[in-house]
Amino acid sequence: MTTQKKRIVVKIGSSSLTNERGGLSHTRLQHYVRALAAIKQQGHEVILVSSGAVAAGFRSLGFPHRPDTLEGKQAAAAVGQGLLIQAYAEAFGKFGMITAQVLLTRTDFSDRDRYRNAYNTLSFLLKKGVVPIINENDTVSINELTFGDNDMLSALVAGLLQSDYLIIFTDTDGIYDADPRRNPDAHRIPHIDKITPDIEAMATDSGSQVGTGGMKSKIMAAKTALMLGVPVFIGKSDEDPDLLHILDGRGNGTYLGEDTPSPVKTRKQWIAFHSETHGEIRIDEGAARAILEDGKSLLPAGVTGVTGTFKPGQVVKVVGPGGNVIGKGQINYSHIQLDSVKGLPGYLAKQKSQSDKEEVIHRDDWVALNEIKRGMNLHV
Repeated sequence: MTTQKKRIVVKIGSSSLTNERGGLSHTRLQHYVRALAAIKQQGHEVILVSSGAVAAGFRSLGFPHRPDTLEGKQAAAAVGQGLLIQAYAEAFGKFGMITAQVLLTRTDFSDRDRYRNAYNTLSFLLKKGVVPIINENDTVSINELTFGDNDMLSALVAGLLQSDYLIIFTDTDGIYDADPRRNPDAHRIPHIDKITPDIEAMATDSGSQVGTGGMKSKIMAAKTALMLGVPVFIGKSDEDPDLLHILDGRGNGTYLGEDTPSPVKTRKQWIAFHSETHGEIRIDEGAARAILEDGKSLLPAGVTGVTGTFKPGQVVKVVGPGGNVIGKGQINYSHIQLDSVKGLPGYLAKQKSQSDKEEVIHRDDWVALNEIKRGMNLHV
């Protein structure tokens, strides 16, 4: 299983990188780096999503414990991020490996250009053999640390790069059917094909003193990764975590997902889960059947109405003949152009609107609602 080259995203939380005093543990960090270097030396591509900036920095600012205020967290992250990336760079450097710091926010996913730039940059770094080390840009983030201790960030990065695996390390050896800290009869679930409401109900919100995410955060991240076609492992790392064992199915934790997942194209990921919608268009029964069942593009002839304002390149909701939203897509016409050519054949619409495309929404820029609802319903 490990002989084939794989692209692997590994997420390490704050609790896995700190010592008993809450500061950055260089010993623990070096354990993880050895494990990551080992799989990279086997030819696999490695992307590290690492928490720990706040935990690494708050002691330097005189806080006795992790700060509770947003400004305190952001200040601690500003101090700690430099310490964290320096430690990683030195540890990977012992193996002759170069690292790159990449700081992301939600906006980097919701904005189409920034999303594309993030993909291009990360892809180029991997091509050059660099180990990208990704963290949320806590210093400028709003609404607290919005990715949930980087769990959701790791899932989105894994989807963005169409990775073969997402490994989430935590302080618990997988998902249990009850809280093992309170119930001695709790049993670990070795494999989960699909995350159901019952599975979600098993998780708690509580995390460690130096982290922000509990098992619930990890399960929601796994749910998103699975929807994006990336299988997941959630588990505990040993003193020297053997990632090759995890890839071989012998990890100390829970495996989630099917054996042969279907990855979602990066472009469709952005449309389905990150883009904001601008207005909506209504289509007739024939057009709905063409895009939902026949895999065809949406043409002007099938459009019956236009609501709201939008420009070419923006994403709109598509409403079927029954009045329900059936999906969304990136549109090639403005609302003014489309309103003037709705119901016309494609070649006439193209001439009248002076557009360079006949399709209102190309099939490669379209996502059906049932596909979106398989995972987390973001910005639908």
